[in-house]
Amino acid sequence: MRSSCLKIPKTLGQRAIEMTYKLGLYDQNLRIEHEGNCLYVPLSRQPSEKEKETLGKNLQNMEVCVHDFSTLVSRPKGFVDLLAEWLPPHLVTSLPRSADFVGDIAVIEIPAELEAYRYKIGETILTANKRVHTVLAKASAISGVYRTREFEIIAGEPKTATVHREYSCVFHVDLSKAYFSPRLSSEHARIAKLVNERETVIDMFAGVGSFAIQIAKQHEKARVYAVDINPDAIEFLNKNIIANRVLTKVTPVLGDVRKVVNERFVGVADRVIMNLPEKALEYVDVACEALKPIGGIIHYYAFTEASEPKKTTEVRLVEAIEKTQRKIDEILTSRIVRATAPYTWQVVVDAKIR
Repeated sequence: MRSSCLKIPKTLGQRAIEMTYKLGLYDQNLRIEHEGNCLYVPLSRQPSEKEKETLGKNLQNMEVCVHDFSTLVSRPKGFVDLLAEWLPPHLVTSLPRSADFVGDIAVIEIPAELEAYRYKIGETILTANKRVHTVLAKASAISGVYRTREFEIIAGEPKTATVHREYSCVFHVDLSKAYFSPRLSSEHARIAKLVNERETVIDMFAGVGSFAIQIAKQHEKARVYAVDINPDAIEFLNKNIIANRVLTKVTPVLGDVRKVVNERFVGVADRVIMNLPEKALEYVDVACEALKPIGGIIHYYAFTEASEPKKTTEVRLVEAIEKTQRKIDEILTSRIVRATAPYTWQVVVDAKIR
């Protein structure tokens, strides 16, 4: 497409874009072109004499001319873009920047100042995401022994159950009955890759099997004991074991992990996963009890508000292990998994125990 433009040296490209944008001259529908050491910045109209003067003072060797441009493919608008078109300007900054997508369900946290707009927000998310059939708003914090929360259906089909796909795995989930977070997908995959063939793994707080099934799918000879106190989680775990064809590799166990390990799994594990960040510190002794006498690996997850989250989490884990019969041989890695709130992080420490 032939259009008016600014021809400038490449070194002035960023300045030219900023200036033409501020003057309302920059054409965002056309692609910036380059030729040798020159850039051609597309203009939506011919600049006035005053605008040319302003541009000329800041852009040496500038020339207004005509050039052939290719058209940019327009990006589909996300729900934030759509909402920003009609929400009062002072509320736009309060919009959540993203939603969690679990199967065909979108989950969003709506701040108090946007409560009156929650149904419109839900409908807009449906419009912007054609694969979403239900939008849920978080209606409570995660609480209780079963780690569940309440939701309000603000758009779409009245349901909380869906089928979620993560890497090569399929998960049947009901968000109102068992904890599940798509934000941990890369962490599930990371741990699965670390497991060695023929290892025995105990997943102490298994939920619907996010870690256990990833491990079983990647390792033909690994064995995973997946423990959870929530009967609904175990029910979905059983479905997921069948759906992912890992019947011989994952054993679901319903019960309090402290009692389960004491009765069945003392000294059997090469690796223990402790993904209960709000309470994992209370179960470090159980993890140590589950490890083989020669030792093994613990993946310890915790929430922290400390200024040095990784260091603080490491220190707390070391102190807890020193109260058992075990010792830390090596901290293999510690990393921030995600931010969960302002100045609050979920941290994982991978530790080799002897």
